[in-house]
Amino acid sequence: MSVGERVSSNRQLARLLQIGVVLEEVVEARAARHYESLSSAERDELREDVRELLTEAREESAEHRERLETLVDELDAESVPFEEIESLVEATYAQTGPEDFDGVLYDQLHGEETAYKFYDDLIDAIEASDAQFALDREELLATLKAIREEEAEGVEEVTEVMEARE
Repeated sequence: MSVGERVSSNRQLARLLQIGVVLEEVVEARAARHYESLSSAERDELREDVRELLTEAREESAEHRERLETLVDELDAESVPFEEIESLVEATYAQTGPEDFDGVLYDQLHGEETAYKFYDDLIDAIEASDAQFALDREELLATLKAIREEEAEGVEEVTEVMEARE
């Protein structure tokens, strides 16, 4: 399931929010895996701003997951098995691996942009829907818009670090 034109039920909304949870996990894991694949010399060569960026990205992803999980818990909808959601995320949003990018910054930029696009599409789909959800629509949209804004800020931060390195 991908974000379509409309979100029509609590179950569909729960599933899309769960995709967001797994997407955040993927972004976080990729940044950590890419960083861990560096030799200790390469890690030492990373500038402090890059290390801080990666740390902040991991913390932000964890916070986003918690906020999304809270929304899923508030929905009175049947949960979708984690394995099913994970395979959907991998098929739709994680078609490239960290090794496909020239360095951790490009991979991080890709993850931030992917997450931003997902939340942007999800917000559009909810706004296009006239369905009644078990969640307060305004609270749901406010939460998703705040997460989307944080992802946009992440894109800007990565871009600034990349430009400073040139």
